Amino acid sequence: MLPQNNNFKITLARREDLPQILQIYEHARKFMRESGNASQWKDGFPPEDMLAEDIDAGQLYAVRDSKRGTVHGVFAFMTGEEPTYAYIERGKWLSDTEYGTLHRVAGDGKAHGIFDAIAKFCEQKISHLRIDTHEDNKVMQHLIEKNGFQRCGIIYVEDGSPRIAYEKIKEGENRKVKAKELLPFAYKVV
Repeated sequence: MLPQNNNFKITLARREDLPQILQIYEHARKFMRESGNASQWKDGFPPEDMLAEDIDAGQLYAVRDSKRGTVHGVFAFMTGEEPTYAYIERGKWLSDTEYGTLHRVAGDGKAHGIFDAIAKFCEQKISHLRIDTHEDNKVMQHLIEKNGFQRCGIIYVEDGSPRIAYEKIKEGENRKVKAKELLPFAYKVV
């Protein structure tokens, strides 16, 4: 039986996980090509040295089968400003408060519910999340939206190519308050 999201354990990735992680990314690139998204992770992206740097920085995570420890998924997660999110067009961010960014999410195709587990894990770390994906990555768009993220606009990654930008803010936290929402309370006499 394939693991489901309640049977996953998410840990910081280790250098010894790199062979499995590289296989997961190879599977993800193949899956993307086969599902009409041939240009998002071309030329072996993400490269091994980037993944090693993420591991050393404590920002690459492994999604493991909680019983056997097998790595089924991988993602980078960091809090603070993401430089490629500074400019957004055809929309706007929901909030300018501190946020966590999910990057380079991939699974091995052998387990289901990986992105659900990742979203829940990250939301426990910080209630304000951002992520982006390629316009041809319909599968990822579906998973992102299924997990409550809202499309906010278009950002551009380092190579200049566009990505659909998403944001999720946990109910009642870190959201921008509109001026008209403050008016009934701003002048309340106590």
